[in-house]
Amino acid sequence: MHISVLLQESIAALNLKEDGIYVDCTLGYAGHSSEILKRVRRGCLFAFDQDSDAIKYSDKVLSKISDNYKIIDSNFCYLKEKLEELGINKVDGILFDLGVSSPQLDEADRGFSYHMDAKLDMRMNKEQSLSAYNVVNEYSKEKLTKIFFEYGEEKYARQIAKAIEKYRENKNIETTLELVEIIKSAVPEKAKRDKHPARKVFQAIRIEVNNELEVLKKALYSALDIVDVGGRVVVITFHSLEDRIVKNIFKEVTMIDPRVKGLPNIPKEYLPDFELVNNKAIIPSKEEIENNNRARSSKLRVIQRIK
Repeated sequence: MHISVLLQESIAALNLKEDGIYVDCTLGYAGHSSEILKRVRRGCLFAFDQDSDAIKYSDKVLSKISDNYKIIDSNFCYLKEKLEELGINKVDGILFDLGVSSPQLDEADRGFSYHMDAKLDMRMNKEQSLSAYNVVNEYSKEKLTKIFFEYGEEKYARQIAKAIEKYRENKNIETTLELVEIIKSAVPEKAKRDKHPARKVFQAIRIEVNNELEVLKKALYSALDIVDVGGRVVVITFHSLEDRIVKNIFKEVTMIDPRVKGLPNIPKEYLPDFELVNNKAIIPSKEEIENNNRARSSKLRVIQRIK
């Protein structure tokens, strides 16, 4: 069962109009999309996903609410191009929920989970060739160290990469739990007590397999480009790397030109096109975290086009 994180807060942040055009860049299992569609009775929802299971499930859910939607089977980095193909150049709001949906984590055969045994996979798009199996078995020790350190912020990146390299001398690493055991063997006992020792490495591999950070940057700039005046871009992140990207891009587009900053009357053309709706990220309530542990690291940031 997938529970959408920060659901009420993100729907409120979109500031929905009944006749508006909205985009859910991360359809998943239609948690946010359902709530948007209920509120845009005379408008339209475009929803992106590249997971065939999620698309099939969500199409059934959304069709029971209204037919004012279109699901686009594509990575959201093609947001602008795909909407232009449909004749849409401006929209009233865009939502990104960057978490992996629960069914993807819960289905052992997708290979996202470090709790269940499965073939190493982690592809959001099952059609692409690069999988976790390729990363773990074909990347050099140096490249694995870099990925674990940068994408997983893993303290023991070098030791884990070294253990993987050593194991591969005898056989390929086939499954998730096989990888978990290698990770456990490489980290000190104290690192196993706080949180699951494979958590950060699995996150890093997933980001690498799906090129998540570069995709996010491209998609965010596209979203800011196509959102109309008064429209908002709402982003839910789940780890510090994503949040830093969102925070920095939002900061970049809301800054006043330093050449005129401090002037009593700044000419309109020098003012930024966007403003932050909340200066600080919105975080889930204690109740939400108690009900859904996956919400614990989530942050919500909102920006609005003002000219």
